[in-house]
Order: sequence, then structure tokens, then C-alpha cells
Amino acid sequence: MSSKLIQGYEVVIGFETHAQLSTESKIFSRAPTAFGAEPNTQASAVDLALPGTLPVMNRGAVERAIQLGLALGSHVAPRSIFARKNYFYPDLPKGYQISQFEIPVVQGGEVSFYLGDEKKTVRLVRAHLEEDAGKSLHEDFIGQSGIDLNRAGTPLLEIVTEPDIRSSEEAVAYAKELHKIVTWIGICDGNMQEGSFRCDANVSVRKPGAPLGTRREIKNLNSFKFMQQAIDYEIRWQIEQIEDGHAIQQATVLFDPDTGETRAMRTKEDAADYRYFPDPDLPPLVIAQEWIERVKAQMPELPRAMAARFVADYGLPEYDAALLTSYTHTAEYFNVAMREVIAAEGAGGTRHAKTICNWITGEISARINKAELPDIRHSPVTAWHVVSLVRRIADGTISGKIAKDEIIPAIWDGNLGAADAVDTLIKERGLAQMNDSGALEKIIDEVIAANPDNVAQYKAGKDKAFNALVGQAMKASKGKANPQQVNDLLKKKLAE
Repeated sequence: MSSKLIQGYEVVIGFETHAQLSTESKIFSRAPTAFGAEPNTQASAVDLALPGTLPVMNRGAVERAIQLGLALGSHVAPRSIFARKNYFYPDLPKGYQISQFEIPVVQGGEVSFYLGDEKKTVRLVRAHLEEDAGKSLHEDFIGQSGIDLNRAGTPLLEIVTEPDIRSSEEAVAYAKELHKIVTWIGICDGNMQEGSFRCDANVSVRKPGAPLGTRREIKNLNSFKFMQQAIDYEIRWQIEQIEDGHAIQQATVLFDPDTGETRAMRTKEDAADYRYFPDPDLPPLVIAQEWIERVKAQMPELPRAMAARFVADYGLPEYDAALLTSYTHTAEYFNVAMREVIAAEGAGGTRHAKTICNWITGEISARINKAELPDIRHSPVTAWHVVSLVRRIADGTISGKIAKDEIIPAIWDGNLGAADAVDTLIKERGLAQMNDSGALEKIIDEVIAANPDNVAQYKAGKDKAFNALVGQAMKASKGKANPQQVNDLLKKKLAE
């Protein structure tokens, strides 16, 4: 749905995102956080809330919170406090969750992204540290339920926005941009299927200018596709309810991808229902400015800054620069390729930037998607291979067609990791373009003599006939002729 009014209603959406932090141990204990372990094998005495145990803050979790604050232009609070969020649920051993309420560690900030050509900015309220709960396991076939406390105590950053989002498309674009940032700076692996990046969308509708409507929270959206479907359904449902004269009740809802519908899970609690109060077992979290400066010095170049550098240093169009910096591994692949070509050719190597970008975002990405590989790091065609291909095309040794049809498939299927694999294949398979002008002229003469109808049609002004002659010449040369030379020589011969 677009950001325009829908049936006369304005859509208002706020987001809460839980990003699991990439620490090896939990936020208040030394228990590991690895995914997929046998139930209850990664739960320590602290996680189980056994009597006499006390939480101890994980320094790595705090550093990751600082990183996020720096990346989003937020204020990192020099002093923040932890609170107990009280509610009863079987997978919450203590009967409360340790979180932050009145004074979070990260305050304010924003996330900017493009929706088409339009720049959008979503303001952030806060990002606070907290622990995850365990998981209830329901075994319907035996009619029993169990509790797995492996996730209990897993470190999370909950990132909360202002209600600035006005459509499902904006919501997905925001979520993708936030996902890119947290994975780019390495504080979260972003695996939505494993629950490392979970989004809750607070959706309401109102007449333009009216007060905010009653919101319903769609919980645990674990794919961008389902996110858009769930929000679109919820918008339609709320408008239909209001038009039918019903009041919207605040609630927590779940999305069922099988039916494409949301369904109410429970009435939505307010902050007062959780009876927040400062946790007496944890002292205030104090972050010195020196600590922030140390973290800042170790931060990677952020995607927007890197994209701007690609435009300024390599002359890439903004669209291509944005495409390359969509994923950290793709950007690093391009960076490696550019370092390699500049090392070989000096500053003149920057002339290859656009061509290298085209190969990465075109043929290489298409093969990665077709093979269902996780990312470009798993591509058998390395950045060094791409540089070799581009340089051999530029110096006329091979054509782009030979690179695409012969060399890339050979490297991909043969997993030829050697940096000189391109030159080796060209030599071993005789793939070098024909540079003998005399031999090429002979081929052109034979093609002209064998295709008098096409020659006559070309001279009568039919361009397709010329393309047919070029095709015949390339076929006769077994694809080894330089296409530009074929074009130039063929035009010259036909003009005589």
C-alpha cells in the first residue's frame, strides 16, 4: 500500500525491533548463546533464576549498544539504569524480565532510507538493553508442552521508533535499512528465521488531522514479505471495523502466513501493567566518554559514507553505489576488487569501477541467487577473478560474451580458486580473441559473399540485415573475433 490515504484514512505505524546481540555469552551470565542446541543445555543457574544467583553485566553487550548509538546518530547515555518488567509467563523463570525503562542506554537518533527516489527518515525514541525470555514448546501429537530456557538471558537491543511510518512499503524499507545497519556494524547476525532480528509493528489508522487511533501490535514478524502482508491486512481490517461502527480494541496480534490474516492473541498491556521498578541487583550502567571514543575509533565505515566515497572516488552513479552497499559482504567484495585493480594499474584502475560493479550486481549476483547461496562470500568467482576478467576484456584479449559464456561458468563449476584462473583458462581453451586483422578480413569477405540478400537489404537501409551479417562473422570466428572490429571492418567493406 502506498503512503496516500486509504479509503480516506491515514495509516500510522511505529516499530519495535529486537536485535539479538552477537556476543558469545548471555547478557547477565556466562552461558553460551549458540543457536540450535538441545533444549535446556545452555541455561546457567543465573538464567534459571535459582536462589542466591546474581546477574553480572556483559561488557560486550554494552559496547554493541554504543556502536548502534554511534551508527544512528543517537545520544549514548552516560548513565542508564536497569528495571524489572514484571509479568508471569512459563518461559520467564524469574517472573520478571530485566530491561530498561526510564533511562535507556541509547536515546533518540534516526534511520534514513529511500523509497523509490524519495528520501524518508524515521525518528527513533530509544534503544534499550534487555534479556530475552525462554521458549514454550507445544507438542500437539502427545498433548504436552515443555519449556526450553536456552534463550533465557540472551542479550537484546530493543529499538523503538516514533510513529513516523505511513505505509507498509515504508515499514519494510525501514526494517531493511535497520537490518542492514545492525549487520553491517556486526552487532547482530540479522538471521530472521532464527529469531535474531524480530520486528513488531504497531498499526493504527485515523482520519487526517484526527488524534492517533488505537493501535494493535503485530508481534514477531520474521520476514520482510510477511511483514508487508501482515500490515496490509491489518490496515484493511481496522478500516473495515471502523466503517462498520466498531471500536478498535488495543491488542497484541499474530500473523498467520497460511491464511494471510492477523488474529488477536491477547489484550495489549500498557507500561503500568508491568509495574516497572529499578532492579536492586544491578547498579547503574555508567559509560565514560573515553569508552565511547574508543568504540567510535573502531567502527567500520558506514554504508552511506561508503556509497558517497564510491561516487566521489570512482565516479559510480549513486544508484550503483547504493546497490553495492546494500550488504556488507557485497561492498567488501567490490572494495577488494578495486584495491586489486588499482594496485595493478595505479590511479588509472578506477576506470574499471563501473564495469566491475556491473559484473558484481549482474552476472555474479544472478548466479548467487540461482544457486541459493547465503551471500557473495560463497561465490566461486572471487573479486580477483572479476578483476582479471575486466582487465582482459579491456585490453581486447577476450570479449564480454566469452567471459560470460565460457570463463565464468568454468570457474563457477570447477571452483577454480587460483587468482590466475582466468589467464589459465584463456590459454588452455584457446579463448583469446582473434587479433589477426588479415584472418578477420578473410572471414568478413566470405560472409559478404555468402549472404548477398542480407547485403542488399542492408544497402536498402535495413539495420537488422547488418546485425545478421555480424552474427554470421562471429559464428565463423567461433566467437573469437572482436565484436567492435567486426562491426568496423564490415561497415568498411560494405561501403566499398
